[in-house]
Amino acid sequence: MKILLDAFGGDNSPLEVIKGAVEYIAEGGACEVCLVGMEDVINKIFEENGYSKKNISIMNATEIITCHEAPTTAFKQKPDSTITVGLKALKTGEYDAFVSAGSTGALLTAGVLLTGRIKGVSRPALGTLLPTIKGNPTLFMDCGANADCKPQNLVHFALMADIYMRRIGGVKNPRIGLLCNGTEDQKGNELTHATFKALKQIKTINFAGNIEGRDILTGEYDVVVTDGFSGNVAVKSIEGAANAIIAILKENIMSSFKAKMGFLLMKKAFKKTMKQMDYNSRSGAVFLGVNGTICKTHGSSKSPAFKATLFQAEQAIKEDIREEIFEVLNREDIKSLTFD
Repeated sequence: MKILLDAFGGDNSPLEVIKGAVEYIAEGGACEVCLVGMEDVINKIFEENGYSKKNISIMNATEIITCHEAPTTAFKQKPDSTITVGLKALKTGEYDAFVSAGSTGALLTAGVLLTGRIKGVSRPALGTLLPTIKGNPTLFMDCGANADCKPQNLVHFALMADIYMRRIGGVKNPRIGLLCNGTEDQKGNELTHATFKALKQIKTINFAGNIEGRDILTGEYDVVVTDGFSGNVAVKSIEGAANAIIAILKENIMSSFKAKMGFLLMKKAFKKTMKQMDYNSRSGAVFLGVNGTICKTHGSSKSPAFKATLFQAEQAIKEDIREEIFEVLNREDIKSLTFD
């Protein structure tokens, strides 16, 4: 098994990306890693840090697509970008997955154009695993791939997420919630109303109904489905709230001697909580619905996140769910759903 890793994607590339690859191999990663990017720069980092190249190779790419560029334009104008070169290599079948912390828009655009959609999928979507109070992760999708959605798209997101959590997440009967502004059946807008009715018609999934934003991290739901605009706002709001709480706690802890002493007694609990909420200790988002295994990790990721995402990609390769996605989305009961 071989994973392509965008060495120049993200704010902390290429050093943290390379470090993450080295750590993945050192900790027993079963896949070979091919770093995509400027070969001379990558080799220099290996030499300066004394890193081993065991099970690591390099694929040269001379251009980088930044987050400030229009994805479609950049894809056309930069044919030798790390994302384009990597995804073209993935398409050949010689490699099994592609991982990047680079431009989300460029990754999604190139991913669809180069690998194509699985037949029957209305739109591919990004699903990210969020930590919960109970400790079991929740697959939250779409977290940013599709700003404007139709009910059919959300239904397809739910079906793909159900397959992912059963096959890769190890959840026997994933409980699926639809993000809404209230838990009552009649709550929501036109999009959620139509999606709710359609999901209720599907007897092969465990649809639990509408849920509110405060329910996302409770651990009561294995999958939370929404459109990409709402999903992206929700995920970034969660991250912002977590960072704000940590900043407030630090300020209050340093405000008095008693607070400092209290912190010393609670230090282990604080560290455990911060680690649980830190995206740098978690894997990235998986791009479901395309003809290839593509994972996107946070733009600010450091080596632990790259390592975790490589392990996530490895697991996705071993438990390839593309065939099941094709079978489920092309069933007659799914194709005949109404979206009133």
